[in-house]
Amino acid sequence: MRMHIQNPAGETLFPVTPAQVAAALARHPEIGQPVISYADDDAGFAAAMAEAEVLLTWTRVVKARFPVGALPGIAPKLKVIACTSAGLDGLSPFDWLPPEIVLLNNRGAHAAKAGEFALMSLLMLASHIPYFGTQQRAESWSKRFGSTLAGRTVCIVGLGSIGGTAAKHAKAFGMKVIGVRNSAQPHPHCDEVVTTAALDTVLPRAEFLLLACPLTPETRGLIDRRRIGLLPRGAKLVNMARGAVWDQDTVCDALEAGALDGVVTDVAVPEPLPAGHRLWRTPGMLVVPHVSSDDPATYNDDTLDILFRNLLAMRAGQPAPNRVEPQRGY
Repeated sequence: MRMHIQNPAGETLFPVTPAQVAAALARHPEIGQPVISYADDDAGFAAAMAEAEVLLTWTRVVKARFPVGALPGIAPKLKVIACTSAGLDGLSPFDWLPPEIVLLNNRGAHAAKAGEFALMSLLMLASHIPYFGTQQRAESWSKRFGSTLAGRTVCIVGLGSIGGTAAKHAKAFGMKVIGVRNSAQPHPHCDEVVTTAALDTVLPRAEFLLLACPLTPETRGLIDRRRIGLLPRGAKLVNMARGAVWDQDTVCDALEAGALDGVVTDVAVPEPLPAGHRLWRTPGMLVVPHVSSDDPATYNDDTLDILFRNLLAMRAGQPAPNRVEPQRGY
C-alpha cells in the first residue's frame, strides 16, 4: 500500500509527522509496512499522486487540489481520501468525488476534548459566566446568582461522537437529557430521543440547547427565529456545530432583549470573525475561535488510529466506519 500525507504549507500546530505515523503503525502492526510519503508543497503532492492509493490530508487541501473533473486523472491509483476533520461540509456537494474513491472523515477524534468543552460551557452558562464577562468589560460589579446543573433540562441536537459524549457528561451531572437526531432510536445517555422533525415539540422544555450536529442542507438554518421563540425565556445556548446551523442575528437579538440568558459559541459566520462584528459585542455572548474540539497532544494520534481501523475494515471486506456518504453530507 502506498500512502501519501499532505500537510498544508506552513502548518506548525497539527502537522502529521513520521514519528506519529511510526507510533500508529506500531499500535496497528496488522497494517504492515506501507510505503509512505510526506509533502507540504506542490511538487511533492504532484509526485506522490502518480502512485498514491491512500491520501491523508486537510479538507482545505482536498478542496484546493481536487476541483470537479480532476479525479481520477491526477491520481489514477487513488482509492481512499482521508480527511483530518469530522465535518466535511466545506467539500459539498461532492461532485468532485468519483464513486470508486472512498472518502473518510475522522469522526471520533474529537469526542473527549469536545465533550469536556460542552460540559464546561453548560457549567459556565449555569453560573452566568458570559454575563459576568460582559460586566467585567464594563467594569460593573453586578451580581447574578447561578444554580447547579442537576435537575435541569438540556436538549442536544446531534448525537454523534461529540453530542453523545456531551450527553454522557450532562447525565453524570444529573441533567435531564433530550437528544435530537435523524432517528428516534434510544441513546444510552439520553432520557428521551426525538427526530429532527419533532424538534419543535421539545424546544419549549430546553433550558439549555446544545448544537452538535453536522452542517447539511437539512440542518442549515435549523435554529431560526421561530425556533428561538419556542425556547423558554432565559434559555441558554451552546453552538459546537457550525455557524450556519443557527440564525446569528436572531440569537443576538434574543440576548439583547433578555429572551436568552447566555450563549457560548465555538463557531461563526464568517470565520474568522472580523473586527467590529456583532457577535463580539453582544452582551452575554462568549465567542470561542473554533478550538473546542482539537487537542494538539492527541489529535493526530487519534486520527491515524481511526484511519488505520478503517483501512483494516476495508481490507477485510467490511464497511469503513468513517466513510462519508455524499448524499447525506457526513
